[in-house]
Amino acid sequence: MCSGSCAKCLGITLIPLAILCVLCNILLFFPGGLVADNSDDITDEVFFFGGILGSGVLMIFPALVFLGLKNNDCCGCCGNESCGKRFAMFTSIIFAGVGAVGAGYSLIVSAYAIHRGPKCFTESGNWTYPFVDGNYLNNHSLWSACEEPSGIVPWHLTLFSMLLVMGLVQVALCAFQVINGLIGTICGDCCGCCGDDSA
Repeated sequence: MCSGSCAKCLGITLIPLAILCVLCNILLFFPGGLVADNSDDITDEVFFFGGILGSGVLMIFPALVFLGLKNNDCCGCCGNESCGKRFAMFTSIIFAGVGAVGAGYSLIVSAYAIHRGPKCFTESGNWTYPFVDGNYLNNHSLWSACEEPSGIVPWHLTLFSMLLVMGLVQVALCAFQVINGLIGTICGDCCGCCGDDSA
């Protein structure tokens, strides 16, 4: 498979992942699926915008670059027909790095949010974080400590877990594009688009 075609496949995969991450982060603004009475009632990590900025916006740019690599004009650069394609593949490595940083940020925020647990209304009469060191993950009986909003613990866990998994996938895809980009930079596009034009 050509390095450009491979990059296009990665771009096609990254775009829906980025959109899903944005949606997950937006849903987290509605604890338990309900509108919060006060922004202070929402888990702090939601406002770090890991899914919106990290795995969302910062991932769209690399995805669009990867999509455009296959159609990149590789002819007539410095008298070398493959120079343009090689430069484009080198540029994709930089964008892949940006994407990996964004996804890594989302991954870290999500892991911390899962470990800390959701912010909820407890029997003490306050909105607080009732769980310590992720103790609620293996002990579901502790979930009853959150009185409101209803279903906040599974809501919190599900959405942040989705962000965590999608962040891991995005990091892996960006790392793969770094390798693919290095191959494309060193070896050029194996399809030889200029040769195809002259055929």
